[in-house]
Amino acid sequence: MLSSDFIKKIRRIQITTAHLVTDVFAGQYHSVFKGRGIEFEEVRTYIPGDEIRSIDWNVTARTGHPHVKKFTEERELTVLILLDVSSSCGFGSSGQLKSQLAAEICSLLAFSAIKNNDKVGFLAFSDRVEKFLPPRKGTRHVLRVVREALVQSAQENSSSHKSTNLADALTYLLRVVKRSAVVFIISDFYSLKSQDPLPQDTFPEFDFKRPLSVAGKKHDVIAMTLTDPRELQLPEVGIIRMEDAETGNSFFVDTTDASVREGFRRRALAWQNNRKRLFRSLGIDFIDIRADQPYWKALIRFFQERERRMRSR
Repeated sequence: MLSSDFIKKIRRIQITTAHLVTDVFAGQYHSVFKGRGIEFEEVRTYIPGDEIRSIDWNVTARTGHPHVKKFTEERELTVLILLDVSSSCGFGSSGQLKSQLAAEICSLLAFSAIKNNDKVGFLAFSDRVEKFLPPRKGTRHVLRVVREALVQSAQENSSSHKSTNLADALTYLLRVVKRSAVVFIISDFYSLKSQDPLPQDTFPEFDFKRPLSVAGKKHDVIAMTLTDPRELQLPEVGIIRMEDAETGNSFFVDTTDASVREGFRRRALAWQNNRKRLFRSLGIDFIDIRADQPYWKALIRFFQERERRMRSR
């Protein structure tokens, strides 16, 4: 049974995202995400003015009367939202946790899809698949997606499964979703092959590279990267204790040391650039979401850029 506070959260997100869907994203979602293309509908008798190229010669020869093939555009999409609910997303320094931001973005995407009569599926993951809702239509189903996004992202509901395993989540997705889909991955992408200490200027290999490559070939994958400003730059606040949310490893950092702060900034920037290079090398579209900035502005920029690319092809 959901608490009254939780129901209020669902209602607030429904109202906020419904406004954005109607007033901000109207038409853009529809224009940049296409269906599977042209689908055969039927063969009918030729009518003067029909395209000669559409004549079905086999049926025409068999019946002795000209017939044409009729095709329709198949608009319906299947949209899958993969939501990272690992412990690293339970961090926030800008008024909300990354997990709360992720749940709201998930809701916006779900309502945008359902407004366009598309199916919506949902997969929450940590170091395992926490929840999977098969793609369906309907407002009732979308409200369930919103509820699950909030429940799974709530810090108080987190289990002992704190780390991230995007590779397994993608492998599961490839196994259960056979039809081509639009796949949004909402995550900070802190999913690594190794957690061992490394030299300052090197990075462990992303463990999800291969399944992401396979998913990108089968589906239209969009990576939505979540970043809190404190993950990019340390404040000067003296000696602080820092803890890795996923491994539990902790250490002390002297933030009064300018070289420490600069080293942190350089490493964070290098991490982001490394992640971008991975996406670009695999042909995966990505949207950088900052927790201290309006996320809808980043989404609009992405839609506009993607539409320009589509027009130039």
